[in-house]
Amino acid sequence: QVELVESGGGLVQPGGSLRLSCAASGSIFTINAMGWFRQAPGKERELVAFITSGGSTNYAESVKGRFTISRDNAKNTQYLQMNSLKAEDTAVYYCHANWAYWGQGTQVTVSS
Repeated sequence: QVELVESGGGLVQPGGSLRLSCAASGSIFTINAMGWFRQAPGKERELVAFITSGGSTNYAESVKGRFTISRDNAKNTQYLQMNSLKAEDTAVYYCHANWAYWGQGTQVTVSS
């Protein structure tokens, strides 16, 4: 079992930045891929980015060039650096591990 705890969400103006963190505990030795999904009101949950244990990354087209995913294996933590935020980035962001374990979600609101 893997437990994930997210932090770092909040309210930011368009063009601003936020960094989300997701700390893992439990059976962390089983973790391979980690990543982030988001869900906006009235929309389906969508993949934002993921990173493999080897450091390979993949991004949704809508966030390429603005978001950066990274992980610190020594701290069992992954990060999502979000720059040049837009109103359409507003959503609840969920981290995952191995496409099976999920965090509780953190709200990101981009508004002036």
